[in-house]
Amino acid sequence: MGLFVKTKKSKSEYIDKQRGKIRLIIIGIFILAILAGSLDYPVLWDKGVDWINDNIGLSLPHFFKLPFRLGLDLQGGTHLVYEADLSNIDEKQESMDGIRDVIERRVNLYGVAEPIVQINKVKDSYRLIIELPGVKDIHEAINMIGETPYLEFKTERSEAETQAILEKQEQGDEEYMYIDPYFVSSELTGRFLKRSQLEFDQTTNMPHIGLEFSKEGGDIFAELTKENVNKRIAIYLDGAPISIPRVSEEITGGKAVISGEFTVSEAKQLAQRLNAGALPVPIVLISQQSIGASLGHDSLTKSLKAAIIGLILVAFFMIFYYRVPGIFAVISLIVYAILILAIFKLIPVTLTLAGIAGFILSVGMAVDANVLIFERMKEEKKAGRDKLSSINEGFKRAWPSIRDGNISTIITAIILYWFGTSIIKGFALTLFFGVLISMFTAIVLTRYLLKLSSK
Repeated sequence: MGLFVKTKKSKSEYIDKQRGKIRLIIIGIFILAILAGSLDYPVLWDKGVDWINDNIGLSLPHFFKLPFRLGLDLQGGTHLVYEADLSNIDEKQESMDGIRDVIERRVNLYGVAEPIVQINKVKDSYRLIIELPGVKDIHEAINMIGETPYLEFKTERSEAETQAILEKQEQGDEEYMYIDPYFVSSELTGRFLKRSQLEFDQTTNMPHIGLEFSKEGGDIFAELTKENVNKRIAIYLDGAPISIPRVSEEITGGKAVISGEFTVSEAKQLAQRLNAGALPVPIVLISQQSIGASLGHDSLTKSLKAAIIGLILVAFFMIFYYRVPGIFAVISLIVYAILILAIFKLIPVTLTLAGIAGFILSVGMAVDANVLIFERMKEEKKAGRDKLSSINEGFKRAWPSIRDGNISTIITAIILYWFGTSIIKGFALTLFFGVLISMFTAIVLTRYLLKLSSK
């Protein structure tokens, strides 16, 4: 009999110890939620701190401010699509990577916040999708991209070839109308440019632009000058010749000079433009779209309203149908929403309309996990188990279904993010993090709240 009492006491102590651990975990989660909520909406924290500082005399700091990063469709901006001319290029993907890097540097010089520059392949054509949040003037955006110079070196055609092309053009042959009769493009373009700078001619003291090529570009330039001694090599910028020097000897070392009737300011500006990025290949604007700030604000307002209404309806359903467990599920859902919004700020995630849709979808999945758990708990209670056992067994039996459903969604989100464009990526990213956090709140927080309430 004494042994039975000791065992019963030990079991009671073990349960009390477990309850103590559960309380600490729940308190920790709620403290984390309070901090995350202050990050989401620091105004509440700041008002409380101001009251304490005014009435108690302390000097507590305000919560640090971190804004949400909004996508083009929510804050307005410009969406441009360019198509690259890769007809004479073998390494197409490498050239597109070069264009993307150049344009990113170019738009960053103008202070555009979080520009998105992506490569998109449509059948055999390569396109560049450029999103410039906050840039409302579409002409300014087009000029911003169009001013990026396309630098190329052209070799001189033979007199016979020049004469033949000119005759074809005089005859109105459309095939020859857009062919340069004097010079032919070479392999050397701005793709191989390492840097450019303003220099002065030591003899005339006139300004010119000094060019320095990469090692590969220097080798190409040396071969080009070797093959064209006593001939002219034309330097074209944006399709127009700006300098046509005659080659007297092979030039090694990977350096060249652009001379012409430049003022100091013109030469300096050209050097800056070339350093900002000379496009490896020409690009043509094929689509343009401007999204106004008012339209973006309206879209954001409607999206947030839809999210709040969805949360409220789900909360009413869970409480009405499951009573006390439903209340715990709603608490977990609120904590989930607070945590996920804080993560969106910290990473940060660029929120788009599609991203908000992914967030709302993940809310549904969080509730779905709770529904599976609660239904399993009902089955265990009907089988005669006590409340604590039904909670443990209900979670244990529901876990495989929750795990498989969420993992398949996570895999789908990863695939969408990997292969999708900017809008699809926003949806995939918010869905990915939403599913992860919803699993945490459903499996950990809801479970511990139920255990704490059981006797």
